[in-house]
Amino acid sequence: QVQLVESGGGLVQAGGSLRLSCAASRYIFSINAMGWYRQAPGKQRELVASITSGGSTNYADSVKGRFTISRDKAKNTVYLQMNSLKPEDTAVYYCNAVVAGQYWGQGTQVTVSS
Repeated sequence: QVQLVESGGGLVQAGGSLRLSCAASRYIFSINAMGWYRQAPGKQRELVASITSGGSTNYADSVKGRFTISRDKAKNTVYLQMNSLKPEDTAVYYCNAVVAGQYWGQGTQVTVSS
């Protein structure tokens, strides 16, 4: 089982930056993959970015070149650096881990004002 705790959301103006953090309760390199998803009001939850235990990354087309997923082995933490934020990035962002099942964090709100 994995507990995930997100932090770092907030309100930012368009063009600004935020960094989300996801602290895992177990060694992240024992987790097959971790990722960030988001869900805007009235929309389905969508994948934003993911990183495998081997370090391979994947991004949604809408965030390529603006967002970067990374990890800190010592802190068992995965980050999402979000630059050049747009109002359409406004959503609740969820951390996800895949290891013998899927686990989710509680979500953190990101609001980008125009």
